[in-house]
Amino acid sequence: MAIEADRTSAPAGDFRNRLKRARFVLIAAAIVFAALVALGPLTPVEGLITFAAIAVASLIGTIDDSEVAGAPRAREAMAQLAIDRVIDAAIAGLPSPVIVLDQQGIVLAFNPQARSIARALAIGEPVSFALRIPDVLDAIRRTTATRQGERVEFQVRVPDRWFEGFIEPIVLPGDGGRELVLVSLHDLTPIRRVEEMRADFVANASHELRTPLASLAGFIETLQGSARDDAQARERFLHIMKAQAMRMARLIDDLLSLSRIELKAHLQPQTFVDLVAIVRQVADSLQMLARDRNVEIKIDMPPLPLPVRGDRDELIRVFENLIENALKYGAAGRRVEVSGSSEPGPDGELEAIIAVRDFGPGIAPEHLPRLTERFYRVDVVESRAQGGTGLGLALVKHILNRHRGRLAIDSTPGKGATFTARFPLVETTLDENNKLKSIP
Repeated sequence: MAIEADRTSAPAGDFRNRLKRARFVLIAAAIVFAALVALGPLTPVEGLITFAAIAVASLIGTIDDSEVAGAPRAREAMAQLAIDRVIDAAIAGLPSPVIVLDQQGIVLAFNPQARSIARALAIGEPVSFALRIPDVLDAIRRTTATRQGERVEFQVRVPDRWFEGFIEPIVLPGDGGRELVLVSLHDLTPIRRVEEMRADFVANASHELRTPLASLAGFIETLQGSARDDAQARERFLHIMKAQAMRMARLIDDLLSLSRIELKAHLQPQTFVDLVAIVRQVADSLQMLARDRNVEIKIDMPPLPLPVRGDRDELIRVFENLIENALKYGAAGRRVEVSGSSEPGPDGELEAIIAVRDFGPGIAPEHLPRLTERFYRVDVVESRAQGGTGLGLALVKHILNRHRGRLAIDSTPGKGATFTARFPLVETTLDENNKLKSIP
């Protein structure tokens, strides 16, 4: 390093010495030509021209051949610096993690997203110090050796995420063709989770359909065989077969409803409906079920409408599921309370609130986060005995999402459960056909 410093400082010292000598020459020439102009042999114009010629000649002498030869290298270094800055700017704007390496695997650049995978990344250090993923490191080595691109999939355990990595060799202009390695990583976690959900959904739906189908097939076989002439057994079996067929019909109906809602989940309804009227209609339609289970439905609705943008049939489905669940699983409390109100939401805008509360056994805390999952049940046997399909609350969640609403579940074991649906409240009035319309 000391030798290098001497080499770089020597030309600078020679250049300063040449400038000093040129300065003395120019001062002496200026005095001489001023005297000649004053004495009259030269006119001012002639003296100025001659002095300028001497000045140019003196300054040209200060330019060293090594400095002229170094100009292209300086320009090349500046060009390379510009390229590096372009690389930094380009990868910084990419949404996926990107790392740029040299042929030795040293980190030259990376964008902020790369730290989500390798927090210890540092410029000038080997990538293996921070990125401890053997599959990716092996792919980088192969790309460096063969100059062929690689694709690799890998899993990060904590947190559990899946990625695919593209390792590509690139050659930059300047420096005789500078060779780098570009590592680009793409998050596959959302895709993998959707695939897992789809596989679980198909498996659960198949299982739910297979059970009643097996029951139907078994009873049919029995009626065709040993119970062919047994009128009493035939009547009992036909009753069970009807219940199983209805269970399959409910399941298929829920599956189709869920599919339709998901297809238009991004489309918020544009019609206006009154939640007070819908809740009263649903409560009236479920009075027969309430009497059968010896449960009282208490309604506490405000005197004024609670208008929201909504699909009437879908909202009826929401409150049918919520109130029916309360009647089935909270029957031990002997009453179900349905209340309505309005209050400001988190963003300060008014929300319409419908709460359905039962006084049954309640739900353990560990089950609450999963209640809206498809086919999730706290008690599978009890749910099937009540005729549930495991899709009711999933339907509620998806309908609320389409209506830009929210579902909250609060429960304490032994003290019942409260399901609260919230919707953005809108200001409306009645048109000439006595229908709700928004106020401009």
